[in-house]
Amino acid sequence: MGCSKAVTSSKTANNTKSIASSVPSPPCIVYKTRADYTKNVPVILSEDKSAIVSYPDVKDIYFKGSLSYPAILNDGFLLDNRGIGPEVAFLNITYEEYSAMQKTPSTSELMALILDKDPLTELYQCGIRSQYSDPEKELNEIITSGKIHSCKKLK
Repeated sequence: MGCSKAVTSSKTANNTKSIASSVPSPPCIVYKTRADYTKNVPVILSEDKSAIVSYPDVKDIYFKGSLSYPAILNDGFLLDNRGIGPEVAFLNITYEEYSAMQKTPSTSELMALILDKDPLTELYQCGIRSQYSDPEKELNEIITSGKIHSCKKLK
């Protein structure tokens, strides 16, 4: 299993054209951090890190019915289950604490909770989630074989 983007092909009625379209699926993001932020809620900052541009609602921090902690992979890598990117920052509040809040904090309240504005040491996009039948197992194989560097490096 490689790190390329999966595509499907559809043909027109006369079978003369082939049009590629992306399979609808979130990106498969694998990353490492400077410290252990596995229990901390991530937010997305602006490129200059001066403002929060994306953050979860208190009811929107679940993945498959559980709190959306990243999956722990080999060699210190993590598999994102929340939707992070290069401008991620982590709050000094855990998923448990965040999910117990009565309402989602404002962006100014969230800015005051930022623990680390530059937490990533490595960030890769290894295709899309739907291309993996067992993402943790298959990504561990990619990491162990040294093929993680063939994935798209985002940081």
